[in-house]
Amino acid sequence: MGTAAPAVPTLPPCGHRSRPYTGLSKDEVLSLRKQFVNPAIFTYYSKPLMIVEGHMQYLYDETGRRYLDGFGGIVTVSVGHCHPKIIAAVNRQNEILQHTTTIYLNPCIAEYARDLAARMPGDLKVCYFVNSGSEANDLAILMARASTGNFDVLALRNGYHGGSMQTMGLTSHHTWKFNVPHSFGVHHAIFPDRLRGPYGYDDPQAGVKYAADVKNLIEFGTPGKVAAFIAESIQGVGGAVVFPDGYLKAAYAHVRAAGGLCIADEVQSGFARTGSHFWGFETQGVIPDIVTMAKGIGNGAALAAVVTTPEIAEALASRIHFNTFGGNPITCTQGRAVLQVIDEDGIQANATRIGGKLKAGFEVLAQKHDLIGDVRGLGLMLGIELVKDRGTKEPAKEACMRVFETCRDLGLLIGKGGLHGNVLRIKPPMCLTEADADFMLDVLDAGFRGL
Repeated sequence: MGTAAPAVPTLPPCGHRSRPYTGLSKDEVLSLRKQFVNPAIFTYYSKPLMIVEGHMQYLYDETGRRYLDGFGGIVTVSVGHCHPKIIAAVNRQNEILQHTTTIYLNPCIAEYARDLAARMPGDLKVCYFVNSGSEANDLAILMARASTGNFDVLALRNGYHGGSMQTMGLTSHHTWKFNVPHSFGVHHAIFPDRLRGPYGYDDPQAGVKYAADVKNLIEFGTPGKVAAFIAESIQGVGGAVVFPDGYLKAAYAHVRAAGGLCIADEVQSGFARTGSHFWGFETQGVIPDIVTMAKGIGNGAALAAVVTTPEIAEALASRIHFNTFGGNPITCTQGRAVLQVIDEDGIQANATRIGGKLKAGFEVLAQKHDLIGDVRGLGLMLGIELVKDRGTKEPAKEACMRVFETCRDLGLLIGKGGLHGNVLRIKPPMCLTEADADFMLDVLDAGFRGL
């Protein structure tokens, strides 16, 4: 008798009942997008997926089919789609006041700034609210240049910091750069890639050795004085790259010796996603001079922030600077509710527990499937890099796409990234359960087996 085929993974039960969808068909939506939306706005999957409803860690298409969201709207839905506590808080505020700018006093921005600052270490106590990660990183560079009087900025290869003109210059993936003038005064250091770089997982001094390139770049590529060094605490778009221990501590020392400020981009790694710490930079034992944050800060709201010290913040007051929607009562209410839910729902502990279960499961899959070249990440910010051969480490882009598509067919939505598009990015809403994690592992196993 032949061996029975493995059972198709099934989603854990869910008590939520999706509403019947009565809107435009998927074909009609796709047609309207092609006609009226810029073609740069792309879709995932060979057959685009239409999502019309969300509930906590699940998403629903127009037919009512449920999916496990393993990507959180690109690491943006931090505590769950349409979380009832957040919806209730925002609905109350919507009935009172939807918008007034910061030229008037309003309690929402004041209370939220206080609560957010309370989450920050050291003297990081002054907040400036904006609308996106690109805006936050752009503003952080302005603050650094205004505060130090220096111009040159260091960033990392393989890093991503946004799509505006200035942040495009900070970003170091050719796929995200247009052939227009940018990158003025920006220099990119070698990124600490322990899979492909010269100092691997077995080198306890890898962090210090990689950071030496920051010092080298300052000495040979700048006037010897710099305004800032910016780095994601864990590289997101680049494929969930976690720095070796000691890297940021050594890099920060080199930058500060050259008169520069250290900026931590927490757009993807912040708000308890690493599990062990509330902020990604804390895993490296450092305190930055400026922290930028977005995405998970608002659980889907268009909200971002720059948090810095009173001294650095003062430099921005030397001219007029204003953001129409920054500090909006609705977004501040949503951001404050996110902080409360993280505490009330035990989100950080859950990220540690479920993230640990998933990473251990990925490592088991790596023992079964040679396609997996690296498993990495912290908490619920994880990545699986796929290679054609573990010796040559040649990126397996096509295979990654097949696994990616298979996961969707089986009811799991994940992301992909890395310069070569060969890294599966797993960054779900942090309300994921153990049953969800088991389903995710079964689906990925099926995806690797199907190749």
